[in-house]
Amino acid sequence: MSSALTRAWLRRGPLARVLWPLSLVYGALSSVDRWLYRSGWRTVHRASVPVVVVGNVIAGGAGKTPVVMALARHLQSRGLAVGVISRGYGRRTTDCREVQADSDPRDVGDEPLLIRRSTGAPVFVARKRIDAVRALQLQYPATQLIVSDDGLQHHALGRDLEVCVFDDRGVGNGWLLPAGLLREPWPRACDLVLHTGDQPAFAGYRGERRLGQRAVRADGTQIDLSTLAAGPVVAVAAIARPEAFFEMLRANGVMPIRCIALPDHDGYDEWQPPTDTGANVVCTEKDAAKLWRHAPGAWAVPLVFTPEPAFFAAVDAKLSSIDGHQAA
Repeated sequence: MSSALTRAWLRRGPLARVLWPLSLVYGALSSVDRWLYRSGWRTVHRASVPVVVVGNVIAGGAGKTPVVMALARHLQSRGLAVGVISRGYGRRTTDCREVQADSDPRDVGDEPLLIRRSTGAPVFVARKRIDAVRALQLQYPATQLIVSDDGLQHHALGRDLEVCVFDDRGVGNGWLLPAGLLREPWPRACDLVLHTGDQPAFAGYRGERRLGQRAVRADGTQIDLSTLAAGPVVAVAAIARPEAFFEMLRANGVMPIRCIALPDHDGYDEWQPPTDTGANVVCTEKDAAKLWRHAPGAWAVPLVFTPEPAFFAAVDAKLSSIDGHQAA
């Protein structure tokens, strides 16, 4: 059913048309929610430092997390003390907590753990993002800027800059869920649009998406992709678009003898080692912490996304104009 929906969201075919009446209901409810916050009937909570929300208006992964990591590193390079907040999608806990480098991904979410390990920035997860903001600022009062991983539709959190991320799917068939990809109508007001794919459907900033050239195991051992390519490989991915990872491996000369696609955020709790004798298991960096619990010899390959310099220049310009923030 998931595959059928994914295909239906790209064109206005029979399945999408059947679901279209439900998209009207979804759109009406979303509009009411936005209106309640904009009219003041519901409270918008603001942090005492600038908040940058990196999110998307389309369902499924569009590459937000690599953008969050790239943005955090850029801001850190400017000498800013950056913190990150997230809901921690897919975790088994519901409280507000800090993500540590050795946290169990089942407790904090795989993407927040990846951000913490990759950037070294303090990361907090909470069902209500303002709770994560408050906990982060209490624990790290020197924080100068907060990046929210996802949250464009979380209107309770005030934001100073919105970055809307798209991949090559663009807006699909242009309809709202469940008849289309869109979580909310597009176009909508937004500070910056960033495309993570190779063929943007409309104007916006772009970047280079590539695999890192070295893979790593749980014990820290590293290996060149070219060395991996010399032997048999089984590739596994539990991301929104696993085929994209498999294609990137092939483009780098790594030709898997088998590709295993699991649901996004899968916990690998039912993981069974492949029976392919002598094959190395290769996974995404996002999957590593979960897979390594069962297969510490698996090789994790990082995905590197580098936005064009003009994007960072635009972020810096907009942040420099921000002043006056209400306390959370």
